[in-house]
Amino acid sequence: MNNVVGLNQAQAATMLKLQGHLNSMINPDWVNGGARFLRAAFVESAEALEHYGWKWWKKQTIDLPQVQMELVDILHFYLSHTIVEAGGDVEAAARALVADLASPASVALDGKTHALEALNVPELLELIGGLAVCGRASFKVLEQTMRACEMSWNDAYTQYVSKNVLNIFRQQHGYKEGTYIKIWNGEEDNVVLARLLSQQDPASPDFAEVLHCELEAAYSRL
Repeated sequence: MNNVVGLNQAQAATMLKLQGHLNSMINPDWVNGGARFLRAAFVESAEALEHYGWKWWKKQTIDLPQVQMELVDILHFYLSHTIVEAGGDVEAAARALVADLASPASVALDGKTHALEALNVPELLELIGGLAVCGRASFKVLEQTMRACEMSWNDAYTQYVSKNVLNIFRQQHGYKEGTYIKIWNGEEDNVVLARLLSQQDPASPDFAEVLHCELEAAYSRL
């Protein structure tokens, strides 16, 4: 079941399961923990706006890779929010995510209907923030923002899965307790991750598992 930009329900479920796994490692009862995931999404939207540039009184340069990273961070918090909304049911959350992406490309907020394709990147980021303040997440708005920032769902999926695999790996090896080693033979772990990622096929169904095993092998050699 694919939507127009290539994200399918299996990929949605993979991301949701990884997010649920990571959250459970931090707080086993996270679904009922009351964390304000959309508050975090709001903050990330503001950070993305800073990287994109919005100040009319000074010259600014768009840092598109950083904006893309912030969009992936928003995706993390959207996924957590969606699982909570589904009462912890990952499959139901995946169906809700795919249904959201299949919805019309417009969003109503504050008595106005916003046609997403007519909005520029700063306006889209403002809309993400405004919806978040109102307790709403829109994968459709996130999708349009990604598209406007030259990012496909396949790009987002690859970045999301790889970063989450690393986050889970960190938690498994003492990140919360402060015993995790972040510098691996002179390189930060995310640099090692990027190199390992370049050697993998993100389309493989066992992409996340293989990447995790490669991290384990590299960490064991420290």
